[in-house]
Amino acid sequence: MRKIFTTAGIHARDRFDCWMSVIRRDFIDNDAIPARRRGFRAQLCAGSVGRVNLALARSSELRVSHTKRHSGQPSDDLLFVFMPLAGTKMVRQNGRQAVLEPGQFALVDPRLPHEGRYSEDSEVLTVIMERRSLECRLGAVHELTGRPLTQETAEGRLAAGYLALLPAQSGLLNSVAEDMVETHLLDLIALALGKVMEGQVSLGSSGRSLIRMRLHAAIEEMLADPGLDTETVAAAAGVSTRHANAILADEELSLGRLIQAKRLARCREALEDSAQTHRTVSEIAYGWGFSDMTHFGRRFRAAYGMLPSECRRQARLRG
Repeated sequence: MRKIFTTAGIHARDRFDCWMSVIRRDFIDNDAIPARRRGFRAQLCAGSVGRVNLALARSSELRVSHTKRHSGQPSDDLLFVFMPLAGTKMVRQNGRQAVLEPGQFALVDPRLPHEGRYSEDSEVLTVIMERRSLECRLGAVHELTGRPLTQETAEGRLAAGYLALLPAQSGLLNSVAEDMVETHLLDLIALALGKVMEGQVSLGSSGRSLIRMRLHAAIEEMLADPGLDTETVAAAAGVSTRHANAILADEELSLGRLIQAKRLARCREALEDSAQTHRTVSEIAYGWGFSDMTHFGRRFRAAYGMLPSECRRQARLRG
């Protein structure tokens, strides 16, 4: 990650104001009060993994508030996950509060009011993702914000471990690897949130979100099986095919289209991966469950506006 701001070298009376101007300009419009204005110190690093942005902030003790007055900003289309790497961070939203320690994380929706508090000498990783990238996996996230995700579950441990690795690896991956890591990251966050939902959130719209998550997970698990069909996926998620399609209709999808979209995406990743140039187009297509090359080529072109061979050629030209 690259350092984009530090209070080092800035006069003590100006440090906090300079810090807030960077936060408001580059991330989110908030109000904040430092425990000690003249003793305030902070550093901010930024990076990304695919379309997911990362911010790593080290700071003195600080209280933050985001009110209705701050709504209507570009950040409304985003969702934030906060995880301390050192110190603690308190988050409060939707009547729920969590004091996060290293290895714990929580989801915050910048569209809604929320509060936060950073402890002295805290180091907090913020993962900033497009709202739709998580909601397509879980549905509406209102009931999930402000809840602590701990390492008490396997899902929480996996997601926290993955998050902790991101600062050191950001900027070191090629574009294909970044896209794959982005998908895995979002899937793990969704799995961890879904586990919390299972234990604490009532059914209704949240029940639909759970089923949606199970459908996505079942497809990912069996994607390479050429015999995968909609009935198998629905059964693995514990619902009927009709009910599964009704839930996916919220995303303007069906089980069949979702299976195909995921297979095409995996094929495109492989075709653009420089480490897989030794594999033929047909080998890649068969490996991800396609059994008819004509059908594969037609569907690939409909999805991406080019043939698989053109996709590979363009990837080679890009380097």
